[in-house]
Amino acid sequence: MKKIAIFIFSVLTLFSCQKEKNTALSKGLRITESAIIQQDTFKLNGTDSLNQPVITIAGENITVDFNDAVLTGSNDKKWPNEFYGTAILIKGKNITLKNANIHGFKVAILAEEVDSLKLVDCDFSYNYRQLLNSTRERESFTDWLSHHQNDDDEWLRYGAAVYLKKCDNAVIKNTRITGGQNGIMVTACNNGLFYNNTIQFNSGLGIGMYRSSNNKIMHNKLDWNVRGYSHDIYQRGQDSAGILVYEQSSNNTFAYNSATHSGDGFFLWAGQSTMDTGEGGCNHNLIYKNDFSYAPTNGVEVTFSSNNIIANKMEECKYGIWGGYSFNSEFIGNQIDSCKYGIAIEHGQSNNIICNSFNKIETGIQLWERSLQPADWGFAQNKDVSSRDYEIANNIFFGVANPFKISSSNNILITNNKYTGYKKILISEIPNNNLSIDKKNIAYDQEELIGQYHFPPLAGGMPTELSPNQLKGRQYILVDKWGPYDFQSPSIWLREIKGNEYTFLLLGPPTGNYKIVDGEGWIKLSRVRGAFPATLVATKKEGAEYLILELEFIGEAFTDRLGNFNKKGKLFPFTFKRFEKKFDWQIRFYNYEETTDPINNYKSFKNLRNKKPGKIESKQELYYAWWGSPDKNINADKFATFSETNFVIEKGTYKLSLTSDDGAKLFLDNKLLIDHWDIHGPATDVIEVELGGAHKIEIEHFENAGFGTLDFRMDKI
Repeated sequence: MKKIAIFIFSVLTLFSCQKEKNTALSKGLRITESAIIQQDTFKLNGTDSLNQPVITIAGENITVDFNDAVLTGSNDKKWPNEFYGTAILIKGKNITLKNANIHGFKVAILAEEVDSLKLVDCDFSYNYRQLLNSTRERESFTDWLSHHQNDDDEWLRYGAAVYLKKCDNAVIKNTRITGGQNGIMVTACNNGLFYNNTIQFNSGLGIGMYRSSNNKIMHNKLDWNVRGYSHDIYQRGQDSAGILVYEQSSNNTFAYNSATHSGDGFFLWAGQSTMDTGEGGCNHNLIYKNDFSYAPTNGVEVTFSSNNIIANKMEECKYGIWGGYSFNSEFIGNQIDSCKYGIAIEHGQSNNIICNSFNKIETGIQLWERSLQPADWGFAQNKDVSSRDYEIANNIFFGVANPFKISSSNNILITNNKYTGYKKILISEIPNNNLSIDKKNIAYDQEELIGQYHFPPLAGGMPTELSPNQLKGRQYILVDKWGPYDFQSPSIWLREIKGNEYTFLLLGPPTGNYKIVDGEGWIKLSRVRGAFPATLVATKKEGAEYLILELEFIGEAFTDRLGNFNKKGKLFPFTFKRFEKKFDWQIRFYNYEETTDPINNYKSFKNLRNKKPGKIESKQELYYAWWGSPDKNINADKFATFSETNFVIEKGTYKLSLTSDDGAKLFLDNKLLIDHWDIHGPATDVIEVELGGAHKIEIEHFENAGFGTLDFRMDKI
């Protein structure tokens, strides 16, 4: 009888396991108990609403093992900026999702009010990312990110691989996210642990936090989360970051991470509520033994808050540390190499800068205050924001031209520092009060100081250093319309133009060969085939406007920029295209007032062009960015531009792009084709037209207030 019972139990158990393993995904599926997903690829499109997921997991004490199944969305779309929908919505308590592969959605995982959520061994790569408008020569201001508000989930407009809201005690480990825009985004989440994740080569953020405290972010690879960079031309980052910490996120620990080659390595801002009231902030965070090197802007940015930045590495950034308005903060034992500025703090108070090393830097430590504060900053109106009360001791300066640049600051103690290879130890442009330099001898032991902040690595924490074979340095931040290049697929990058000689960098899989199979606009190529990496010099045909190089690669297997697998031996085409049509633009500037208001009195506004302009300018490229007045005769706000050009062009299909802030109209041969005539932030309008022969373009533009931009581009299709 006992044997029969055992047999029946075994059969039932086997049947149960087989039933679980046969769970197939379907649109609208709701999982309310533990399940094992059928190992398959499921192509299920999402909906236009992020609140209507493809799959819902809801309940308590649930484990869903995807069993390496793949869920792909937006199967009716081609490009990442078209991806839509939420793949999985999770609600409940003590829910684990593991071994999931989810691609092609605006949001892969959306979890709300889940206590003790676990995401383990998942891959949420190749989900939504914006199409970037910045090019090699021109930054587009439409590409700038803004994370300042998220109380109403504003961050979701940028998409996310993982978005957690009010999920305390979450654990995310061994998860891979690449080829998207944002990795892990958390808001109002506390006491979480995020470790051993690889979140690289995304065009926005690696990990972003908002109103989230007491979390541990450790042993993560967060490299190349970047946009807004063109080597030696512009390096803005556009508020991308390896780690973002915003709005009342305190008492978090960030340790043993690598966040290199990102817009900012680490970007912390107190939050709008602190800016309005002067209260709160992102305080008492520990930033410990991370690598934030090769940031286009700041290795570490910490502002309007009190934090501890201990034993981190910042190499080849513009600023090693930017600490504007930091107070009661410790900057100890950091290694800052080959940056333009080491540590720069405006309006900081009661900060200690001790036992750091500065190497090959123009300015080591810069402290200062401005004469006026913005009137709309409650922080500055409600607090003492003078630059004061620093102890700067036991730092080492190797080859730092100016170890200290200090202006309009009070009670600054500088003692027991070491200097080699300097020009001038202290530059003081505006008098300082009670600045003491090397008049006292206060000695600290670096190991003892760092030891006070010691935070042990996690058992099983993965190493995060870049591979010795990985190309690194800011020259290898290579960004195109889909974000940072990931060094996996064949690619060609224009690096330099000297006269008619164009120098290209070719990168891709190390095993295999490329060859140039066709081209247009060239008279000479330095090579036509070879292996990666390679340098190619091409000589342009005099007067050529459309430049093309068509290449093929055959070799080892790889995954391309869009997440498509290219098997070994399969031919892979890749292309370089560049349109260099030059125009003769005539631009006239005018001030306008109520009687010529562009929105309410357009006819009168348009008649401004018949009057004498305040400024006339001729340019080949119509590209402007105004933070103030364009000219002494033109107001900073409420001004207009009228631009026109006549040109002759070969017959073909062309894309016209117009970026404006504020309103703009574009007329082609007296026909209105773009009409974005309102007050708006930087926005790009695109049209396709058939051209051939002689044409005329006229652009009307007005700037109402604040920042303004006007940017016209033409590309051949």
